[in-house]
Amino acid sequence: MIKSRSSNDHLHTDVILGKISEYDIFMYYCPNFKKLGVKFCSELREDKTPSASIITWNGNLLYKDFGYPDHTFNCFSYVQFKFNIPFINALKIIDCDFNLNLSNKKEDSLFTMGYLGHSQIQPKYIEKQTIIQKKRRAWNKEDAKFWRKYLVSKKILNTFAVEPISHYWVNNNRFTCKSISYTFKFKNRYKIYSPYEEKNKWLSNTKKTDVQGYDQLPDKGERLIITSSLKDVMCLYAAGYHSIAMQSEMQIPDEKLINELKERFNKIEILYDNDFNKENNPGQTMAKKICNLYGFKNICLPMQFESKDPSDLVNKVGSFNELKIILK
Repeated sequence: MIKSRSSNDHLHTDVILGKISEYDIFMYYCPNFKKLGVKFCSELREDKTPSASIITWNGNLLYKDFGYPDHTFNCFSYVQFKFNIPFINALKIIDCDFNLNLSNKKEDSLFTMGYLGHSQIQPKYIEKQTIIQKKRRAWNKEDAKFWRKYLVSKKILNTFAVEPISHYWVNNNRFTCKSISYTFKFKNRYKIYSPYEEKNKWLSNTKKTDVQGYDQLPDKGERLIITSSLKDVMCLYAAGYHSIAMQSEMQIPDEKLINELKERFNKIEILYDNDFNKENNPGQTMAKKICNLYGFKNICLPMQFESKDPSDLVNKVGSFNELKIILK
């Protein structure tokens, strides 16, 4: 265990994995896991037949529930989902439980648990507010090049409260953006988007009730599309369509929200990712669940375009033409 804190240490996935392994994290927080590749019963749902396992995938470990494809996590997102907390709090939990001493404030400790091993005390989570702050930078040519691929203008980005940033702070821990990064603002909360980063592409302190694109909707309309991300919302907006997105594609829209939207729009449709290269196509699996629950129509991008979402399609063909044809 780590007894002292280096000035180069901070609460980051790369730093954590420099001190402990993904295997250590899964062994600690997934009590039914005993051996890589061997199926066990999931504790995240009722699972009478062993259907989950932890496997190697692209050089990393991955939790995969073959009986419930929505449950696919790396070691950090597993902790986040298990305790239903923001991503940064999952890192704090791991920091505290493994005594890594990466957090600036020891009073931020969220868990008190037993020693690392098979016998564990069920933790009691104490919710702490995660504060994200950011330093805005000027728009540049690299930003224009990135968003031009999706035909999203600077005016649209401003309409949806998207800002380019150079640095951000999570509970006073400072991080430098390694590549172009942006904040999506929801009241006093932020989602940070770093499109070119493989790790930490997303970071947020948002809530499930923060619906992306909601504030930009008209009071009344003919048609509303529920899609996967704010990038898709903005792309559809540029093409002339009203749309929203949940904070996660794996989130079922709240019934109260849906009832309100039904009063405002004559028709509501679902346009989720058609990621046919992924096992069980999770976007379409969730789209069908939502459509069955609320009686909506599912719009599925044809596989022939090899584009999983609206923004990918626009990027590939360079116009809104094909997207508009599909939506008609």
